[in-house]
Amino acid sequence: MISVLELRSVRGTGGGPEKTILAGAEQHDRERVVVTVCYLRDLRDDVFAVDERARQLGIDYIEVRERHSFDAGIWRQLLEIARARRFDIVHGHDYKTNLLALLLARRTGAIPMATSHGWTGQSVRERFLYYPGDRRVLRRMPQVIAVSSDVRKALIRSGAEPEQVTVLLNGIDPEAFRRDAARRAEMRRELDAGPEVKLIGAVGRLEAQKRFDLLLDAFAGVHDDWANARLVIAGDGSLREELEAHARRLGVACRCRFLGQRNDVAALQDAFDLFVQSSEYEGTPNAVLEAMAMETPIVATDVGGTSELALPDLHALIVPPHDSAALAAAIRNVLANPAAAWQRALAARARVEHELSFAERTRRLESIYEELVARQRGAGDATPATRPLGASRA
Repeated sequence: MISVLELRSVRGTGGGPEKTILAGAEQHDRERVVVTVCYLRDLRDDVFAVDERARQLGIDYIEVRERHSFDAGIWRQLLEIARARRFDIVHGHDYKTNLLALLLARRTGAIPMATSHGWTGQSVRERFLYYPGDRRVLRRMPQVIAVSSDVRKALIRSGAEPEQVTVLLNGIDPEAFRRDAARRAEMRRELDAGPEVKLIGAVGRLEAQKRFDLLLDAFAGVHDDWANARLVIAGDGSLREELEAHARRLGVACRCRFLGQRNDVAALQDAFDLFVQSSEYEGTPNAVLEAMAMETPIVATDVGGTSELALPDLHALIVPPHDSAALAAAIRNVLANPAAAWQRALAARARVEHELSFAERTRRLESIYEELVARQRGAGDATPATRPLGASRA
């Protein structure tokens, strides 16, 4: 049995990595791997919600509370936890906890590793200090999981050895995300979308990375041809007021709704006739996985691991980033050709069930843990587990 500390620092409700970390801890085979999830929680953060989600899943969850982002007091707390529980592996998930994982491993004899979810922040400090520093730390890890081939390539360009980095795409629980006709009718009533309405949906933080401004531009063009189209965007963030003003300038504010933060994404996907991702950067987007599982036709930008999840023209229409005209053309294509869109949606659901299920991802991660510990303990030539689609070193 292998004991793992999953270490993460995040503010607010978090994002895709939280789904992966928490669901993974809940689904691990406890005869193979025992996981403790530890989050660094800033005491100034009054909307932190990870603890409640962890409680609902019944996982082993602890918090280390910090007074501010550079609170040196957290080190003593983390060291006490690591020494008391004698973890085999300390697994970081962001630039802060990747460094802490490396330092904890050196002090306790545990094995450090990390999952690189990508580098999405846009601040000067992140781009020119934290992220370059993170890539230097990751070079020192015996094992790094990259959530897409793009992330893996970036790590290798930064000096990581190819054998250090394994691509492991995000997964999803296909039973938790399953289309429900009754729920669709209820949700569309809530959204005031009658049967004649073509409901275009998007999900994500209202931040620059997601480029919802481009989606609004595309929707304005589509609306000229499809007067019954409506756009709803679920999520919140610092750009909400700016995006709402942009919708007004485009003259589509009355056809567009900003729903704010939602915890019922599956129900929303039931209501959508089309899901659109307009991002300029992603790791492996959970929102695309959710749309695939919910059999929602997809238009998405070719960024990060998106086209590794949803293969172009087979599972989704994939367009270049930063191109509102291409985005609008793909949306029109889906609306004008519902039968073809439905066939792609069915194929996407099948891929989720057989190749991108969270259970499959969790078993692969357990094998990575076992290989890593076997190497460290000098257990001989451990035979690597067969890698399923979506988990490779290529």
